[in-house]
Amino acid sequence: MYCIQYLPIFQSPTRMATTTSNRSQLNLIFASAPLSARSMSGPFTATPFRQYAAKLAQVLASQDWQLVSVLANELTAAWRRGRRVFICGNGGSAANAIHWANDFLYPVAKSSGKGVKMSALPANVSILTCLANDIGYENIFSAQLATEGEPDDLLIVLSGSGNSPNIVKALQQAKLSKMKSFALLGYSGGKCKDLADVVLHFPIDDMQVVEDLQLIVGHMLLQALCQTQNSGTT
Repeated sequence: MYCIQYLPIFQSPTRMATTTSNRSQLNLIFASAPLSARSMSGPFTATPFRQYAAKLAQVLASQDWQLVSVLANELTAAWRRGRRVFICGNGGSAANAIHWANDFLYPVAKSSGKGVKMSALPANVSILTCLANDIGYENIFSAQLATEGEPDDLLIVLSGSGNSPNIVKALQQAKLSKMKSFALLGYSGGKCKDLADVVLHFPIDDMQVVEDLQLIVGHMLLQALCQTQNSGTT
């Protein structure tokens, strides 16, 4: 037989203070206990996380990084000459493009006093919705490049499949504008593999790992530029 105790709705101030104190004490005990000693049950073990880490490490270890040095040299040249760099992508790749633009504007400037003139084409919601509504989503990046891109500027595209129509059109517009283009691609590389001037291809069928690699390459380049500036070789 189970006995249910009904607590009074109104408690005396003394009892309320005691109850609150006891709860706070229990919370402190739980928070200070080692993670392994806490009562936590669930469906996960560490195995899938080790597997993901191993997959990412394998791709990194097997990659030929020579083409990243080509991009690093072009970024350095653009930085020194004041040329513009445009970057774009969709979804998570769009977020990564904005992350790149932030990194090359401010952290690089901290080491040199002036950052790279990098613009993330997915960043302006007003422009994106205007162009998507009026001329189609496939033109949201190429229309910006047609207006802002100049010969010898750089375009960097981030794409998992390499087949997104707006990324394909951005690369086509880069050629028309006589810009240099780089593509970071996953899966088979898609149509973009044949359109970009330089392709950094990660042949893995995993979008999350591809997006991880986009940021890793960005951070590699960022540190390379900062180290080059600090060593006085630019």
